[in-house]
Amino acid sequence: MQEGRAVSEPTQRPHKDAQTVRDGVQDLLPTIRERAEGTERLRVVPESSVKELEEVGFFKLLQPARFGGLEADPVDFYTCVRDIASACGSTGWVSSVLGVHPWQIALFADEAQQAVWGEDPDTRVSSSYAPMGKASLTEGGFNLSGRWSFSSGCAHATWVLLGGLVFNEEGQVVDFRTFLVPRERYEIVDVWNVVGLAGTGSNDIVVEDVFVPEAFTLSMAETGRCKGPGQEVNTGDLYKLQFHSLFTTTITTPIIGMARGAYEEHVAMQQNRVRASYGEKASLDPFAAVRVATASSDIDAAWALLMNNIREQQAYVARGEKIPIAQRLRIRRDQVLGTQRAIDAIDLLFEASGGRALANGTPLQRAWRDAHAGRVHAANDPERALQMYGASEFGHKVDPGMY
Repeated sequence: MQEGRAVSEPTQRPHKDAQTVRDGVQDLLPTIRERAEGTERLRVVPESSVKELEEVGFFKLLQPARFGGLEADPVDFYTCVRDIASACGSTGWVSSVLGVHPWQIALFADEAQQAVWGEDPDTRVSSSYAPMGKASLTEGGFNLSGRWSFSSGCAHATWVLLGGLVFNEEGQVVDFRTFLVPRERYEIVDVWNVVGLAGTGSNDIVVEDVFVPEAFTLSMAETGRCKGPGQEVNTGDLYKLQFHSLFTTTITTPIIGMARGAYEEHVAMQQNRVRASYGEKASLDPFAAVRVATASSDIDAAWALLMNNIREQQAYVARGEKIPIAQRLRIRRDQVLGTQRAIDAIDLLFEASGGRALANGTPLQRAWRDAHAGRVHAANDPERALQMYGASEFGHKVDPGMY
């Protein structure tokens, strides 16, 4: 894979900063909002939207500076994701997933980074992490085969990250790795016909007996310890944060964004709605005001806890300290409950919006469907994360594993 490819010189840091990117994203929101219904019909985020996000620098936020990236604060990245998802759930979801992958690529060996970005620093990568594939050890790397589902945004990517179990000659599982595979070595199968997040184009990836050099893989056991060979060349604190904490936040943040969009739509609708049964404006109903207050608090709490946990992780890294297991468990607790709070807020608002919210094409019903679709992602499984946190509080020894 990419043997003999010339290594390019790292590019210069672009003439952008995180605030410029955030301002650029804000400018794009009205257009993204206008395209939301069409995005759903297309079953994929329009190429024009992806290109516009690329042009404002969004996909460079977490990319290493040596390849033209910004190495920005993750809070800036997630703020952009939240805002995009408030305008279009599918676009926010795909932006979040594609946008976080430069952070993970930065953990790979430099050889892999050069293969992805050496000739084109705008290269994008999709993923499917569930270990649906099988990899066998061979000289210099692994032979990989399998079929993976839910690769969001794969139409806009020329590489893919795939999770796979590694087997030895005796058929025993010896590792769980992420494999980086170029577009010419995999097939995309169009299967994405769903009721929510319909515009994410989360299709299947098929790989048949592809050799993946070891430099193009990452052990999940290593990343779980906040390690990766790419840290030798990408030495910033950004790349010392906890892998699975960032990735689960990547899944919850768009759902919080969808809740914010639903909230804004609900408030605007109630300003003009007259409740025929009571002959009064909905905005004058005191119970409607209570629902709005409750929903807004849930949304704000979900966001505040997620971002506070990132700040605490950054503080540990800045001090050169290991991120404690208790902190990692709390991050997962707040992440799964952040998703639940956002869902609760959307449900409350949707139920109080009246029959007009049911109409096809209305943003509120789309946000409701998109958020519930995002809720079923494996990262949002609440019982497992909450059980581990609760057990640790009772003094039981807990192995957080990938968490």
